[in-house]
Amino acid sequence: MSIRYVFTSIQLHVQNVEYMFGIVGVPIIEVAMAAQAAGIKYVGMRNEQAVEACRLYSKFSARPSSLEMIPAVVEKAVRSSIYGRPGASYIDIAGDMVNAKIDRANVRFVSCCPPAPVSQADSREITQAVRLLRAAQRPLIIIGKGAAYARAEKEVRELVEVTGIPFLPTPMGKGVLPDDHPNCVAAARSRSLLQADVIVLLGARLNWILHFGFPPRFSPHVKIIQVDLCAEELSNNVRAASALLGDIGAVVRQLLETVRSWRFPSDSQWWLTLKEKMTANAQISKSLALRSTLPMNYYTAFHHISELLPKDCIIVSEGANTMDIGRTMLLNDLPRHRLDAGTFGTMGVGPGFAIAAGVLEQTQKSAQRVVCIEGDSAFGFSGMEVETMCRYKLPIIIIVINNNGIYSGVDPKTWKEMEKMGDMTTIAPPVTLLPEARYEQVMSAFGGRGYLVRTVEELRSSLQESLNNTQMPSLLNVLIDPASDRKQQEFPWLTRSNL
Repeated sequence: MSIRYVFTSIQLHVQNVEYMFGIVGVPIIEVAMAAQAAGIKYVGMRNEQAVEACRLYSKFSARPSSLEMIPAVVEKAVRSSIYGRPGASYIDIAGDMVNAKIDRANVRFVSCCPPAPVSQADSREITQAVRLLRAAQRPLIIIGKGAAYARAEKEVRELVEVTGIPFLPTPMGKGVLPDDHPNCVAAARSRSLLQADVIVLLGARLNWILHFGFPPRFSPHVKIIQVDLCAEELSNNVRAASALLGDIGAVVRQLLETVRSWRFPSDSQWWLTLKEKMTANAQISKSLALRSTLPMNYYTAFHHISELLPKDCIIVSEGANTMDIGRTMLLNDLPRHRLDAGTFGTMGVGPGFAIAAGVLEQTQKSAQRVVCIEGDSAFGFSGMEVETMCRYKLPIIIIVINNNGIYSGVDPKTWKEMEKMGDMTTIAPPVTLLPEARYEQVMSAFGGRGYLVRTVEELRSSLQESLNNTQMPSLLNVLIDPASDRKQQEFPWLTRSNL
């Protein structure tokens, strides 16, 4: 074994690197072996996308420690991404299977660095922001994942409760304040975005998840108060009326010092409008959730899943309707406990997120469960990672919401009729997948527990059994109506196809 690999691994061990996630190939095999010899835990993955998802999980879930950056000891091949959590660091590696030269290897180290200095916003911008808030008739706070990264939940809660302003969480901003907080207006998302006249963005970006801040989803006259740590993100897409550059927690404390004597009235027309819409939407969702027809719809499946999931579980979610409806139906009480397809809507990250979370919970002997909820199309991107889960006996629960397609599919009878018509490459709609594919057998093939679910009773019993089983992973293949869809939306996504 090359001395350079031993040297590298010893350096990583000294700097408290505990886990290495990767895919080995010549010459990276020796790096992983040396790491194990140095006491680092190596988790072998099945594809590089899932390895990258492990890195992103460590970034989102953890607070950087004071460890030093790992030096570039593997010649010029080392590329650094500095993320981690207290007392633990992550590395992901992927070997170049063709060129057995260390300078051609694709190696990425993920470690920790000293925390960034806490910065405050310009006091003049703070004054402007408070002036805008005091004059607002329909204010709204949007809590983004930046607030979760900053661990600003205490400050954000105080801002919401002192001012009485309604708030809306972004997908990975869920849990910074609990979803059942009385000021949360997620059930009136479209109405709150459309009619707000002043919006405070707390670590949230005006990307596709927030429709870029553009009409018709937003008022063309809305004034944006943007709080962000990155200067290049300020006024991106929509010019900020007040741009507050700095640490989320520190800037919120500045706002509190100035705005503490003011409170938005709870009996305002704005609150009345939002509460009426929330009540109406809740009734629609409830009626869909309580339907007893088979196959189940999205809302029925998520209703029963939500009743059984522990409040402190880590929820991983990706897909189209699966992710969108799951965001509204599966509530979060705690920050940094939900991961999804993120800013770029990347499919295939779910199993990688779940593995990183599962390894950590297993090592720490935590009672927290990791539940990965996948659309059937999204599961196909990294589904082979179930072998990784079985190999390391990670008690991850995967729930595949299977509607036989991307957005929608067809039932088995319709599929058979289409097969009689000729070449399926010219007949089958591009969004269709094989009806009632047996995804649970993929998990069973590697020694995990697989469940085929068609009814509410089967869903509840298999999920409860999986939650009780802490020795191995499980996969629930939940067959729902291929025509099931989201409840009627006031506005389509701006990225919707014109077809």
